[in-house]
Amino acid sequence: MSELSNDAHLELVNDVDIESPTLIEGLPGLGLVAAIAVDQISDQLGLEHYGSIHAAEFPPVVTFENGLIQDLVRVYASESHGVMTLQSDLALPQRAFEGLSRCVLSELAETFERAIFLAGAPAESEDQLGEVRGIATTPELVEELEDVGVEIPDEHGVVGGITGAIVRECYRADVPATLLIVRAHPQLPDPGAARAVIETALEPMVDFDIDTTPLEEQAEDIRRQMQQVARQYQQVTEDESPPEARTMSMYQ
Repeated sequence: MSELSNDAHLELVNDVDIESPTLIEGLPGLGLVAAIAVDQISDQLGLEHYGSIHAAEFPPVVTFENGLIQDLVRVYASESHGVMTLQSDLALPQRAFEGLSRCVLSELAETFERAIFLAGAPAESEDQLGEVRGIATTPELVEELEDVGVEIPDEHGVVGGITGAIVRECYRADVPATLLIVRAHPQLPDPGAARAVIETALEPMVDFDIDTTPLEEQAEDIRRQMQQVARQYQQVTEDESPPEARTMSMYQ
């Protein structure tokens, strides 16, 4: 691991009393499925800003919302809902993957009970949009996926990008982790795919109730708001990742 990767660290912002929450990852990826879904979850559950992750490898930018400047990579949590989320306003370059994944394992893993990761896979037809499949690090978690009706793929596959990097570290460190793969639009932000993964998998697995109506009613507005992030994600993956690492691929 490089010296810069060691620089990734968590800075606590608020003292949120949480006990064994489920971490839900919402970093930008194909279709921005994770980012859109986790934004909706964080807003509806009223999650608090728990901390921010800083690293020299992150893009030298500042982001803002509602007129207020904020850190690029943030962690939110709730005392009452047992949920913690990991979010970023921009896609992260490949050089940041190792540092962020190691930071999640070294500074957050002792806090959360298990992790759920979300990845978009390109839909090959309109009928595939919103299909959810799942893989996991333990047989028990695979059984949980089957119990809630999530299909388990029977072929080989490759998980790339920042999601693959963090899932790999969870697997190597024996941290329970599930990865939900959602078929999404290959070029555009896809609120419908985000709605599907919330309703199909996250609600029964995490035991919360999320109103996904806004993801349907405001789909065009959400898509417009996310276009800049989508363009930046596409640019980062094209510039820095080999083809097999650009998205979650279900095929070998």
